[in-house]
Amino acid sequence: MSLVVEICTDSVESATVAEAAGAGRIELCSALAEGGVTPSAGLIESVQRNTGIKIHVLIRPRSGDFLYTDTEFSVMRRDIDIAGESGADGIVTGIINTDGTIDVERTSLLAEYAAPMSLTFHRAFDLCRDPKKGLEDIIATGASRILTSGQARNAIEGAPLIKSLIADAAGRIIIMPGGGIDEYNIGLLASGTGASEYHLSGRRQRESLMTFRRKGIYMGDPRLQSEYTLKSADADRISSVIMILRGIVF
Repeated sequence: MSLVVEICTDSVESATVAEAAGAGRIELCSALAEGGVTPSAGLIESVQRNTGIKIHVLIRPRSGDFLYTDTEFSVMRRDIDIAGESGADGIVTGIINTDGTIDVERTSLLAEYAAPMSLTFHRAFDLCRDPKKGLEDIIATGASRILTSGQARNAIEGAPLIKSLIADAAGRIIIMPGGGIDEYNIGLLASGTGASEYHLSGRRQRESLMTFRRKGIYMGDPRLQSEYTLKSADADRISSVIMILRGIVF
């Protein structure tokens, strides 16, 4: 089985670390603390220049739900243009309807518009009403893979559904577990699901090099992250996951 580890990154530094650690692909985004949104054109272009790894760009115009207005859909199409012009290999996106079903029509349009880039339907899938029907609907859109935690808080808890989805997909689409995956649980997850691709961030927290620090002022929600605390991809964590996966025989 060909195994692929995809690392979710939000900086050039993290992208280069992921590549050096042996990752097969990165998902590039911004604002990871909010679940990720579309990265800037400058970031996409810089990662493209500084790495030789496959790049899938998140197309998500805002945080929150995955029900988008016509204006937001237009923004998503333009962001796909930019990703393609910048040399991305794929996009990562997802749209659902008010009733929790997959928006097949508009997701299909994005897949067609993005070609020849591939489309990964992201964890919006975990918020859909019926995962088995959702699977068939996403296959119908022409998507290449589904990123999912198995509609659970993390992929370990969702492993039974992930395994079932892989069986139901029967090779028609890739089911890629993601959500809370690290070097401590990857072996259990791989053995329990038999998945061929895995999605994680592999990050560690580090302190800013700033010596002067203004206290009591925050650029965002202080519960999410301090301005003087940084998170970036860690080569040791990523390489550990890859080594564990290589040692597993399905």
